[in-house]
Amino acid sequence: MKQQEEVPFDYTVEQFADLQILRYRVPGFDTLSLPRKRLIYYLTQAALEGRDILFDQNGKYNLQIRRLLESIYIHYQGNRSTDEFRAIETYLKRVWFSNGIHHHYACDKFVPGFTAAYLSEVIHSLSSSCIPTEKDETVEEMCKKLFPVIFDPSVMPKRVNQTDGEDLVLTSAANYYEGVTQQEAEDFYAALKKPDDTQPVMYGMNSRLIKEDGQVKEQVWKIGGMYGTALERIVWWLQKAEEAAENDIQRKVIRLLIDFYRTGDLKTFDAYSIAWLKDTDSMVDFVNGFIESYGDPLGMKASWESIVNFKDMDATHRTELISSNAQWFEDHSPVAPQFKKERVKGVSAKVITAAILAGDLYPSTAIGINLPNSNWIRSVHGSKSVTIGNLTDAYNKAARGNGFREEFVYSSTEMTLLDKYADITDNLHTDLHECLGHGSGKLLSGVDPDALKAYGSTIEEARADLFGLYYLADDKLVELGLTPDNEAYKAEYYSYMMNGLMTQLVRIEPGCNIEEAHMRNRQLIAHWVLEQGHDEKVAELVKRDGKTYVRINDYTKLRGLFGRLLAEIQRIKSEGDYESARRLVENYAVKVDQELHTEVLARYRALHLAPYKGFVNPVYTPETDADGNITDVKISYTEGYAEQMLRYSREYSNL
Repeated sequence: MKQQEEVPFDYTVEQFADLQILRYRVPGFDTLSLPRKRLIYYLTQAALEGRDILFDQNGKYNLQIRRLLESIYIHYQGNRSTDEFRAIETYLKRVWFSNGIHHHYACDKFVPGFTAAYLSEVIHSLSSSCIPTEKDETVEEMCKKLFPVIFDPSVMPKRVNQTDGEDLVLTSAANYYEGVTQQEAEDFYAALKKPDDTQPVMYGMNSRLIKEDGQVKEQVWKIGGMYGTALERIVWWLQKAEEAAENDIQRKVIRLLIDFYRTGDLKTFDAYSIAWLKDTDSMVDFVNGFIESYGDPLGMKASWESIVNFKDMDATHRTELISSNAQWFEDHSPVAPQFKKERVKGVSAKVITAAILAGDLYPSTAIGINLPNSNWIRSVHGSKSVTIGNLTDAYNKAARGNGFREEFVYSSTEMTLLDKYADITDNLHTDLHECLGHGSGKLLSGVDPDALKAYGSTIEEARADLFGLYYLADDKLVELGLTPDNEAYKAEYYSYMMNGLMTQLVRIEPGCNIEEAHMRNRQLIAHWVLEQGHDEKVAELVKRDGKTYVRINDYTKLRGLFGRLLAEIQRIKSEGDYESARRLVENYAVKVDQELHTEVLARYRALHLAPYKGFVNPVYTPETDADGNITDVKISYTEGYAEQMLRYSREYSNL
């Protein structure tokens, strides 16, 4: 059990729009050795240098819009207390949070609370030297270009469009394609793939696809290519980290990543990924690169992200128990034998303490990570999973006593379950999802890893979630000491169903469908089992005093339904069954019950909570001797949200 904190720590920074900004602690940093502190400092600098890449990936005008709004925020001398100026401030804070002008989760373009006329007036009140026009561009030309992007709802309305039947490339604002259609993009990458290639690279992962002089071609993200100036700065710090590495294995990891950034070669990235997952002994670890593909409507191109961390030795015992029993879990899953791995290889897992978040992990972040994403590497070499302990701790502490459970949980029976077990089972579900779920199963020979196209991300997340849900109720977890008894799993089953059927709807605007892959995954699972268990009333939505609640009547049968769906989703993944994936997602994961949605929003609004949360980072300050050698690294937690964002824009603006 963790000791009581001696000094109160304020986890909440501020709240605006639908966002709450939190802080996280980095326990144990002060007790690390100087070499490890120095390594963490270099890696955090490498992480922060990539910030502009994600802004540009999320939309071609994002960087100029951000810089324009920041200039207004800093230099405007007029009345700053008007509603419209405050609306500009809020809009800027949302742009910072989402790394662009589209919502970080829902992907819809922000609706400004100020008019174009007012913004024009504010811009023209500034000195021309403060306005971030591009080369040979006048202020008027800049406004003519940017104002439709900001104000016209028909221009770039969605960062990632997932609407079935539409051209997902042409209708998505993400800056991964220019002048090409969805069919042209799919044809381009299909032509690169070799059916007999047993070690295929992740084609298109690190490039922008464009059409030039009638020819479709890639702009590769590398030094000397697209994003080269930012990658040069990242590499500069990685070279210092290489010198400070804990061991030769870690040095090799960093050296391969540097080589990848210099060449853009995807085979080198695979070599780096293999070396990274085999580095299980280093205390300090990091992710830095083009990693997740949720921001690409076709699920191929990867957004830039970074996290620097070190191992939580006490908590890692939990994940080591899980990973050391990976073969047992694979053998006993309800999946058909032909879709299981005969031999699970290289599964490692740990609980980490995050030291810095960057790119697509900042300010909003994952609480668990499983990498690498390459299917063949997972099959041959395994995967490495992490659960981010200090971030989960910050979420939990910030949420205490906010009234959410009291409003949405059905009865005192479920409330008691959640109070007693939820922290344990929520962390454990994350561990199972990351450690085993993503690493389980296999593709049949010859199946294209991208066969599920736009539905791939949702199916993959559902697969990992279902693996975790199924095993949470298994006696094996009690045997291993991971759950205290055979009742604990019910807490996660209840909270998962409540979230998937109801409460995650607080993140959706009225009248909208669900777009984001993780939200689609959760609704898919919850609605499928609700429907399949309808006749026996395994789970149901019930009314009491005019309010809707989730009630689970048979937890054992619910587990059986999770197992059935896991078996089907693994089949879809293993066979590359696009049509079945499409039907499952479109039938269960996309549409929203508008009457229930209206009710949930009203109940949530009364609590005055923000549905989305993110973090400010701590600040690391090196102390040096007369020769410039680092003698210590100090950590502080006092920097505010706007203060941090403006500093990052000053110090790490590389594009």
